[in-house]
Amino acid sequence: MEKMNGIELFVQVARQGSLVAAGRQLGLSASAVGKGLQRLEQRLGARLVHRSTRRLALTAEGQQYLARCLRILDEVDAAERELQQGLAAPSGRLKVGVPHESGLLTPHLAGFMRAYPQVALDLDYSDRLVDVIGEGFDVVVRGGEPGDSRLSGRKLGGYHMLLAASPAYLAECGRPGSATDLARHRCLHYRFPSSGKLLPWPLVLADGEEAEPPVSASCNTGEALIELAERGMGIVCMPDFSIRRELASGALLALETPQVRRSGNLYLLWPSTPAMPPRLRAFIDYMAANVFAG
Repeated sequence: MEKMNGIELFVQVARQGSLVAAGRQLGLSASAVGKGLQRLEQRLGARLVHRSTRRLALTAEGQQYLARCLRILDEVDAAERELQQGLAAPSGRLKVGVPHESGLLTPHLAGFMRAYPQVALDLDYSDRLVDVIGEGFDVVVRGGEPGDSRLSGRKLGGYHMLLAASPAYLAECGRPGSATDLARHRCLHYRFPSSGKLLPWPLVLADGEEAEPPVSASCNTGEALIELAERGMGIVCMPDFSIRRELASGALLALETPQVRRSGNLYLLWPSTPAMPPRLRAFIDYMAANVFAG
């Protein structure tokens, strides 16, 4: 800060040609300008200005230093103009982490791109638990509230877990009438990529104990599980938004029983910051308004 103040003071002295006129521009006394100029020369170890009773004149070193100082101030002005233009309209790159399932989010990501063509989305589709700050994400979409105090969050909407299977599978193996019946069925499980653990199915037996369906296959992406289920390979337990298209088309049928007892919420999570870039604010507002609308 002291160096920038010295540069601005020197440039005004060079432009005005007198300590009094420079002080008038800077809101300082001629004495304060003279002392500031003297400190600058002492720090640089060079005389920048020839002083006389009538007018100041730059030394050769002063002329050289002035040229550099003017370029520095021009760069500062350009940086401020660039930032102000960026604040006026959303633009720039936005790194977004989204679940590998794309049926719910991708149409709205496309809508955002149409609405804000100056924002370049860098989309990272993954089911793993990413390090939002460490991996440089601007925002991620994940289930559950933020557990990291460094993150802020906004709710997108709620979901329910559903059991589903293809019509062909149900015609061959029948519908399970209870959680106990699942022991006789082929069950397709989701495996967390980071830990290798299986996602528990939220089923409760008549005695209150949690059911443990057999593991006929496991997979670390939701899309692959859905495709296996569509091909008649077994029953899946998925969030309702993940299989919305398949349910609507009839490729999968939701099983009313046994009762699935789990619901949750999807959130947008981003690093907490006092000054949110316009492109991030626009993305958060757009997705929150559209993803679960209707």
